[in-house]
Amino acid sequence: MILKIINSILILVAVFMGLKQGYAMFSGKAEMMEMFGKWGFTRTGLTVNGIITILGSVLILFPKTFMWGNFIMAAGILLIICFHLLDKDIKGVMIEVPFLLLNLIIIYLQHPLKSVPL
Repeated sequence: MILKIINSILILVAVFMGLKQGYAMFSGKAEMMEMFGKWGFTRTGLTVNGIITILGSVLILFPKTFMWGNFIMAAGILLIICFHLLDKDIKGVMIEVPFLLLNLIIIYLQHPLKSVPL
């Protein structure tokens, strides 16, 4: 029971972070434009990436789409990690790694409502 509560908190943190970062990308915040711009992302590309991030965050909330949402979120984080590695920016990689691990831990623990019939 305690594990399900901890997992629920982790899921809420991941969803909040995904929605926050997705909205920042979708709205084209200056920091996001600067970071993704150096990797060749246009404003439209950043907007699409933001929509996909928001979609992944929302999918995490539901047991039937839980894996898809986590996969989308982890893939987006891995993409950012790879771009940081191309730039040889280890600090940027180290900032992103905990978020990738968060998604992997959530996948391992599974959705807390998975066994509850809806």
